[in-house]
Amino acid sequence: MVDQFNYHRRQAHTVHIGHIFLGGEYPVSLQSMANTDTNDTEGSVAQCIRMVEAGAEIVRFTAQGVKEAENLKNIKQALLNQGCTVPLVADIHFRADAANIAAQHVEKVRINPGNYIGRVVRTADYTEEEYQEEFRKIKLKFTELLNICKEQGTAIRIGVNHGSLSERMMNRWGDTPRGMVESCMEFLHICEAENFKDVVISMKASNTLSMVHATRLLVSEMDKHDMHYPLHLGVTEAGDGEDGRIKSSVGIGALLHDGIGDTIRVSLSEDPEAEIPVARQLVEHVLLKKGHKTVAAELNPDFSPYEYTRRKTYQVLNIGGEQVPVVLVNKEGRFAIEPDYLVQNGTIKSRTGTVYPVYTPSSIDELVQDTSEAKFLKLTYADLNDAILNLLRSDLQIVVLLQSHHQNPVGEMRAFFHTLMNHGIATPVILCQQHAVSQLSELQINAAADLGVMFLDGFGDGIFLTVDEATTPKSIGVEQVNAVAFGILQASRVRVSKTEFISCPGCGRTLFDLQDAIARVKASTSHLKGLKIAIMGCIVNGPGEMADADYGYVGAGRGKVHLYKKRELMEKNIDEKEAVDKLIELIKMHGDWQD
Repeated sequence: MVDQFNYHRRQAHTVHIGHIFLGGEYPVSLQSMANTDTNDTEGSVAQCIRMVEAGAEIVRFTAQGVKEAENLKNIKQALLNQGCTVPLVADIHFRADAANIAAQHVEKVRINPGNYIGRVVRTADYTEEEYQEEFRKIKLKFTELLNICKEQGTAIRIGVNHGSLSERMMNRWGDTPRGMVESCMEFLHICEAENFKDVVISMKASNTLSMVHATRLLVSEMDKHDMHYPLHLGVTEAGDGEDGRIKSSVGIGALLHDGIGDTIRVSLSEDPEAEIPVARQLVEHVLLKKGHKTVAAELNPDFSPYEYTRRKTYQVLNIGGEQVPVVLVNKEGRFAIEPDYLVQNGTIKSRTGTVYPVYTPSSIDELVQDTSEAKFLKLTYADLNDAILNLLRSDLQIVVLLQSHHQNPVGEMRAFFHTLMNHGIATPVILCQQHAVSQLSELQINAAADLGVMFLDGFGDGIFLTVDEATTPKSIGVEQVNAVAFGILQASRVRVSKTEFISCPGCGRTLFDLQDAIARVKASTSHLKGLKIAIMGCIVNGPGEMADADYGYVGAGRGKVHLYKKRELMEKNIDEKEAVDKLIELIKMHGDWQD
């Protein structure tokens, strides 16, 4: 198990992708994916160069067919003619023959175990013989690719996607992190049998919990087999703007804090070069933890990093127990989403107007005399001693405001929670963190990386996020900070406060203006609190990754859209000019519309 309290980077074996090396002591590399038509050599080259100029160290192109795979040769040569040596990756779905061709022209081929030999649709359960027969077909095709990659010096990414697990894996393991792991391990065992080591792995999902749990579980499973392949991290269909940055930082940041990850791709529904500054900020922020002072703590034996279990607490006011995590803000303001509590002049004010003092370890005597229904106590991990632990155990009106000034605040806050659990203490805890940032995106990324992992691990009954007003631009006001706090809770899957949009970044398979579609869907539906709406570029991952959504808007062809209600296809091949209106009609038809 990963050290929950101290940052140590997982040691993967080294894989070369052209002149870029992953694993070992090499830095975490940044990558992005083109959204041009791969048959458009000139446009693809121009966009690739823009990504490289933004800092991309690896660039991926879709190769959905033989024609696209073959044109990667032309793209590669055109880039070399302009002095650009960035390694290229071919993204393959359904077409093993396209993978074989692409492997001769690029530095890495990404294959999806869920559809590498096409999509097999069945209604009956697999017998063991049928299960093994399909595996033999996979092994035959995959071994053919491995042999080409050996000859060409081409690496492979085994890219498991939560939304496109094969029917065979779904039949045996269900739509679960375990199913994702089994899908990956099957291909890894083939690589091992063929002595092919130039392999990178990704376990991606739009659901941050699934993505984090599947990746942790895979690392554990690989360790059992003495496998140490490097990991590519990413949250699929994260969206755009603030939502996309926060969601990506919650999922990727959680694993980086665990020391897992050798290359990352932040998937935003924006121009691909916009992904790189976000990825860079995320990596730089987490790596600030490197070389920190040791955090000494004892792991609670009931804690599992592979599944979500919220820490059990008693309830004070609407904090803890079965209540959703609350949001505190540090002064009054005008809010798109109303916070639960205001913090003013060392006190906490509820929505009803009741004011509660905030105590510290130096004012414990006053806290003991307080007979209020709620007592807020500001603590750090260093404050935990026998007296404080006994107080928390005996006084069931206390709510802790947990702070950390440690170089590794995630490790220290984890230590605090594990210590409470080891002492049988059920006090609700609000996570408090202050940031000094120069722009709003820094706050979105840094806070989401540090606090999202806590909520994914089942810790925290609230969030109190602030900025250092002395150094932070005044443009980042209380309204913006409040929005980031609610965004972290939603991305961590612990509180829904607004419409959630699941949208892919688009690629060469997208045959309509995805960014425009996202803007139009958001403009019409962003007031529908609690709904999940997916806007997907194509049918490769669309229907699968939007399975968690209530409604789906999925590209079906050039200028054509399919509309879904959950996994059920409701309307086919709608003209994109009419698709948003049709989506609204569908939502109204099922009673989910609000004026």
